[in-house]
Amino acid sequence: MDLHFHDVSIALYRQESELGSALLVHTYSSIEGAQQRIAAVTGTMATLGEMDRIGEPACQLRFSCGAQHHLASKRLFLEACKLPPEGVVQPRPLSIFDKKSRANVTVSSLGNGVYQLGTDGESEVASKRCSAITGGLVKLGEMEAVGGSENRIAFPCGHPHDRLVGLLLVRALNVRGAQREQEMAAARGQLVAPSAQKQ
Repeated sequence: MDLHFHDVSIALYRQESELGSALLVHTYSSIEGAQQRIAAVTGTMATLGEMDRIGEPACQLRFSCGAQHHLASKRLFLEACKLPPEGVVQPRPLSIFDKKSRANVTVSSLGNGVYQLGTDGESEVASKRCSAITGGLVKLGEMEAVGGSENRIAFPCGHPHDRLVGLLLVRALNVRGAQREQEMAAARGQLVAPSAQKQ
């Protein structure tokens, strides 16, 4: 339900073609301006997640690495829908202040899709929170812990996704809340064309 546009239902679909998988932002609403709203959400996702817009019209999205990043895409879609259409969309930074540890948490890109989390806090609480936030990124982005180094994670595709990590970092502070939100969105069901709905 799009709170910024007449509460219309919008959804994110995965589409397969000869060129591979792509994501499609779509609504069945025929309200005037609905397609402009879909274009705006698509553009927001492209900016926040550093995705490529493809197709005609350019309402399909794909990560340049070719991977789907399924859970991260869902989170990206939810975040894009929350933003008001008149706002300026800016990629999120790779650092955030964590209120629980009263310290800044920074994510450093090491290349090949590998990231290292660190904190400017010296306390045991800050260290534990940094580990918890690392775990949050693993869950929200389907990332993998890189062996041998604490708080080092990577995308399975082996490509960097700095903007996507910046977006996920905000939610990694409270990963349970973020997962509950995704579950509630999924429980609302699938968007079905009016002609396919049961009378």
